[in-house]
Amino acid sequence: MNYQDFFAASLDQLRDDGNYRVFAELERKCGDFPHAQAHDGGDTAPVTIWCSNDYLGMGQHPAVLEAMHDALDRCGAGAGGTRNISGTTHDHVQLEAELADLHGKEDALLFTSGYVSNWAALGTLAGKIPGCVVLSDALNHASMIEGIRHSKAERMIWKHNDLNDLESKLASLPLNQPKLIAFESVYSMDGDIAPIKEICDLADKYNAMTYLDEVHAVGLYGPRGGGIAEREGLMDRITVIEGTLGKAFGVVGGYIAASADLSDFVRSFASGFIFTTALPPAVAAGAAASIRHLKSSTAEREDHQSRVTEVRARLDALGIPHTENPSHIIPVMVGDPVKCKYISDLLLQDHGIYIQPINYPTVPKGTERLRITPSPVHSQEDVDRLIGALGNLWSQCELARMPMAAQ
Repeated sequence: MNYQDFFAASLDQLRDDGNYRVFAELERKCGDFPHAQAHDGGDTAPVTIWCSNDYLGMGQHPAVLEAMHDALDRCGAGAGGTRNISGTTHDHVQLEAELADLHGKEDALLFTSGYVSNWAALGTLAGKIPGCVVLSDALNHASMIEGIRHSKAERMIWKHNDLNDLESKLASLPLNQPKLIAFESVYSMDGDIAPIKEICDLADKYNAMTYLDEVHAVGLYGPRGGGIAEREGLMDRITVIEGTLGKAFGVVGGYIAASADLSDFVRSFASGFIFTTALPPAVAAGAAASIRHLKSSTAEREDHQSRVTEVRARLDALGIPHTENPSHIIPVMVGDPVKCKYISDLLLQDHGIYIQPINYPTVPKGTERLRITPSPVHSQEDVDRLIGALGNLWSQCELARMPMAAQ
C-alpha cells in the first residue's frame, strides 16, 4: 500500500462529499467576547462568534480571570504531573468540593476534559462491575460511546428518548443483573431534553444505576446552575452526574459527581484518571470561581434565555427553518453539506460572522445545519447583523423558508 496516497484519497473524498473540516483560526479578545480576530495567512479581520460553547461568556468573566491570575502567581503554571505522583493541589480539592456541593453529592472527581471523564468513568464502571449491561441512548455523545466500548461490557442501544423502548430492554434482563442507563440531559445537536424523571422511575423499577451527562446544561439551568436535574429536583435520584468545565463555566476540564465510594472507586481504577497529568492549578481555581459565581448569580442565565428567545423569534419572522426545542441550542437547518459549508464561508468572509457548519458524521446526512448558540454577551447589534446576513444568504442560496415568512 502507498500510505500517503491512501491518506490523500481519503481526504479528497471528504472534500467531494462536503464533509471536510476546516478550522477557522480565531484570536479571542480578552474582555470583548464574543468578538475575535480571524487570521487568514497574514491577514486579520474582526469576527463575531455565534457557535461557541462558552455559553455565558464566563471565559472572560473578571472573577474567573482574577482567580486564575492569583493561582498562577501562587502556584506557577503546571500541576507537575499526575495527582498520584505529584500530589493533589489545594485548588483541585477546593474545586471538587464546589462540584460535589453544586450537585448535592458526597464527592466529585476531576478529569482533564469532559470527553475523558465520560470515557474513563463509563469504561471503569461498566468494565469493573461483573456482568454489567449498559443501556445507552442512541444519540449519546462519542465520548460516552467510546467509554462503553472500552469497558467491553454488554450494551443495548435504546431509541433516542424513547421510554417504551428503554423499558422493553430493561424488562428483558434479569432483575438482579447489574445495569447502567447512560443518557444526556440536553443533546447538543438537536437541543432536545431527556425525560429524566421517567428514566429514573424505570431505573428504580428495574434495579438500574443512572449515568447522566449534563455537559450542555451545567451552569445554564437550575437555581444554582446544577443543570436540568437540579431544575427538575432530580439530582438525588441520579447515580452519577457528569459535567464539563469547558462550556458554560468557561474554562476546561471534566468531572463526575456521585457518592464518596463510587467516586473513590473510579479514582482508584480509571486509567484515564490515574495516568493523566492533572489540570493546572490556575485552571482549577478559575473553574471554582466560575462555579461559585453562577451558584449565586442568576443574571447570566436569565439574560441568556432572553437572548435565545429573541434570536428564535427573529428567525421565525424571516421564515428561516430551525429546530424547535426547549433548550438554548438553535439548529438552523440547511440539509445540504455543500450549501452548509458555503453559507458558513460567506458568513465569515462577507459578514464577519463565525458559525461552524455541522455536517456528517456529527449529524446524519440530510440534516446538515448551522448550530447557533446565543449568549448574554451578544449585543443587539450582533443579533441584527446575524439575522440580516442569514436572510440575505437564504435568498442568495435559494433555500426554502418556513410559511411564517409570508406573514
